[in-house]
Amino acid sequence: MPRPRKWRNVCCLPLNNRFGPIGSPLDQDHAIYMTVDEYETIRLIDLEGFTQEQCANQMHVARTTVQGIYDIARQKLAQSLVNGKVLFIEGGEYHLCDGQGPGCTSGYCHRHRCNRNVAETETE
Repeated sequence: MPRPRKWRNVCCLPLNNRFGPIGSPLDQDHAIYMTVDEYETIRLIDLEGFTQEQCANQMHVARTTVQGIYDIARQKLAQSLVNGKVLFIEGGEYHLCDGQGPGCTSGYCHRHRCNRNVAETETE
């Protein structure tokens, strides 16, 4: 019997899900696909300055799981940058937080900020 799937807690989806060289074709054979939970580890560790332990607590997974996700995400970023491939962010084993987690009250959860940014861009 397989182990039950453990969903990773993600505070918000990226505002843009496609990155790459300007004018590059959408050739899916030469694209890199990053999952939303991989994106979240990059956001928390590299942008917010979390340790892997803090990131694991925020995402409700083990630190070793975060380490594996983070290593894969960094490799995908490097492939995209070095080889000039388009990076897509989509899919993965995650659920959006409800704004009630331990990091939500300390300002690390960006769920509300991301929703506000989306609303601001829709009115422009």
